Amino acid sequence: MIRKATLNDISRIAEILVFVKRIKFRPIFRNDDYSFGELQVLSVAEKYKAPDILNHIWVYDDGIVKGLIHIEDNEIVELYVDYFFQNQGVGAALIEYAKENYSVTFLWAIEKNIDAIRFYEKHGFHITQTKKYEEGTTEYLVMMRLV
Repeated sequence: MIRKATLNDISRIAEILVFVKRIKFRPIFRNDDYSFGELQVLSVAEKYKAPDILNHIWVYDDGIVKGLIHIEDNEIVELYVDYFFQNQGVGAALIEYAKENYSVTFLWAIEKNIDAIRFYEKHGFHITQTKKYEEGTTEYLVMMRLV
């Protein structure tokens, strides 16, 4: 079931975000100060419990919160699935939910995150020529639009 996130979900949301970002992004950014210093469950939980973020997050919950999607206006800001539940349809359910219930039209993906780009392409998003740097890095984000 996909439902609106609540304060009770914050620790689980933070746990998913921290561990997936470490697994997927550390090989790209190679920044251990960020991955193991700045990126901590407690600080992420503190940030995400703010109403201006939490009010835009939905979770996939079948008794365990397995993934989340963060939607603002027509942008998918984030989509993360717990590493242990990847390739089980959780991400697909979240992105299809967003497409069916919100007027999402675009998202940004790290250019080197080929797995994410393939996933988004499978769900109707296509890479555009628009790029920008991930803040504080030399890595590009590419805009993907829903066609």
